[in-house]
Amino acid sequence: KTMTREEIVKITNNILVDEIEIDAEKINDNALLKDDLGIESLDFVDIVALVESRFGFKIKPEEMKDVRTLSQFYDYIESKVN
Repeated sequence: KTMTREEIVKITNNILVDEIEIDAEKINDNALLKDDLGIESLDFVDIVALVESRFGFKIKPEEMKDVRTLSQFYDYIESKVN
């Protein structure tokens, strides 16, 4: 079954807030993963593992190289899930 954008955003944000402990107030579509959310490479390894297990697909690092904002990350997940 396909997932709505809302479902993807909700699950992704829950991962960021609950597992990575990012301040929920900082989360918005235009937030830069690194600069605004402070996601370091080690956090990103955890995020990748969590996203892969929750959504059931493998993230390829080369496909993520242009992903800078949260909105782009949602887009990427949406393109893989649906």
